Amino acid sequence: MSALVYSKMPSSDLISVVITTYNRSDALALVLRGLMQQTDRNFEVIVADDGSTETHRQKIEEMARASGLHVIHVWHPDVGFTASQARNLGVAAASGGYLILMDGDCVPEVDFIARHRQLAQPGCFVNGSRVLLNAAFTQRALAQNLAIAGRSVGFWLRRRLSGEASKLTGLFRLPDGRRRLQPRFVWKGIRSANMSLWRKDYEAVNGFDETFVGWGHEDADFVLRLHNAGLVRKNGFCATEVYHLWHPEASRTREGVNADTVRQREKSGQVRSTIGYEESKNASGVVMRSWG
Repeated sequence: MSALVYSKMPSSDLISVVITTYNRSDALALVLRGLMQQTDRNFEVIVADDGSTETHRQKIEEMARASGLHVIHVWHPDVGFTASQARNLGVAAASGGYLILMDGDCVPEVDFIARHRQLAQPGCFVNGSRVLLNAAFTQRALAQNLAIAGRSVGFWLRRRLSGEASKLTGLFRLPDGRRRLQPRFVWKGIRSANMSLWRKDYEAVNGFDETFVGWGHEDADFVLRLHNAGLVRKNGFCATEVYHLWHPEASRTREGVNADTVRQREKSGQVRSTIGYEESKNASGVVMRSWG
């Protein structure tokens, strides 16, 4: 641990925010609204689309044009749950040397980019956390295009007391320090829906492994391989929380198979994905558009 060097990323360095989405343009609207409120403005947005319909693609264009943000939309044909490939294609379109990975149903607080920049550290990746929002509040927020970021302490106290929000960690900010470091791989709390790392480290492990199909544990595999490459997990709790919009659970028929693959790789020490970033960069059928 003594070899770790703390180094604050300059404010002039561009950050690329890669957001996965699939047929939830209403949820993505709230995510983009949160990004429009950021205190740190030096970032670009890449929407990594896992095959949304034309209707949703049109809505994404409308939102991107109206946002005032620099937005790149990367779409590939719908062949099932292939979030790993969507992320890899999104990263391939990114320009920044530092990446923030998000899901399109996770709304960032106004200092989200600033806090990820603050926690960025050579030899580390940041694993963020989330506040779960219940179905009733989510439906109301989507229907009203409700601003979620930048709300008062009282607003979130009411949400917590009513059971609409799972916790209040989005209100607190703890400083950086060694207590955030977790040198050993553990499954608990892994969140590819809120994670950041240097692009060179993403490329070193060949990104997400596209042999993981269906829901489950492609994020654990990614984190494991980062550990196998010598990186240290840095927990972003009480700094980088996002507000996770409720949705029905996806089919988990492949969860057991995917989990077994991760366990095998714990033993083997595998670093690079079997099929990943390098193999996806020239994938066929990819459509890329940009605005701003």
